[in-house]
Amino acid sequence: MADGDQLSGAANQPSEARRRRWYGYGYVQGHETLVERQIRLAHERGDFDDLPGKGKPLPGLDGPDDEDWWVKGYLRREGLSSEPLLPTPLQLRREIERLPETLSGLPDEQAVRGVVRELNRRIAEWVRAPVGPAVPVGPVDVDAVVARWHADRAAVADRRAAERRAADAAARADRPRRRWWRGW
Repeated sequence: MADGDQLSGAANQPSEARRRRWYGYGYVQGHETLVERQIRLAHERGDFDDLPGKGKPLPGLDGPDDEDWWVKGYLRREGLSSEPLLPTPLQLRREIERLPETLSGLPDEQAVRGVVRELNRRIAEWVRAPVGPAVPVGPVDVDAVVARWHADRAAVADRRAAERRAADAAARADRPRRRWWRGW
């Protein structure tokens, strides 16, 4: 049995050497791997000569080290917002900050109250089981938001009326006046 073990070991040596020669780490005494050969042939054919960015430095090498560089690059490249990556309390605070812009397009008070109630429900849900950093987030006063919504709507209506009056006055000033004696 000892002789059989030696024979099987001797028989495996050439295959092991062949494996190392073709799949080894880099060049192995004059032999190149299959991948290195394909790269060399492509380089000789000139496949790498007209690549975009040739001769330019790689972007991001001079900036600070950031472990999430690839996520930020992906978001920037795809034009996506990074807001969904924020912790829940920061998302809620951003929603509270943007509440006036969100409510400006709503048609009536009941819709405004519904949006604010939904936001308060999510805030209460987070307060019951906080996940993420301890950022203070409190509920929004529905009546105060509705009062501000009414005031903003009145201001927008007044501004639109003033713009209409100015446009009408400009149209009247540009129109030639007809004299009463010209028609005879």
